[in-house]
Amino acid sequence: GYQADEWKKTLKTYSSPTKAYFDTSGQDPFCMYNYLLDITTWNKNIRRGFIKVKIIDYAGNAVESQMNSEASTFQQYKRVKILTGFHQDIEEIAKISLTFSTKTFIGPKHKLRILEMKLKSLNNPKR
Repeated sequence: GYQADEWKKTLKTYSSPTKAYFDTSGQDPFCMYNYLLDITTWNKNIRRGFIKVKIIDYAGNAVESQMNSEASTFQQYKRVKILTGFHQDIEEIAKISLTFSTKTFIGPKHKLRILEMKLKSLNNPKR
């Protein structure tokens, strides 16, 4: 890795095109594939929690996102955008699965009802 303030100077010395990942993981190969999850919910009551995204390709290969460190607030008919990252890139997505969690063991379990959802690759915006 490179220090954040030195990345341009360091990468410009390479003659071939170089990819830079600004959101990295703690596992080899350290790069993260970023997606923007844009959802609108229709629950009448406000829900606060975390969303984990699982994407599956046509061959059945699956990869799960890391859970965000901050909870999101979901209100009826309000759009929420969540940045999510994966350790692998799935080129052709066949299925998307969302898991909503409040991370609490006490109290009732709530569902998050989704009215509309969009998942956009930030590494490959044409997808």
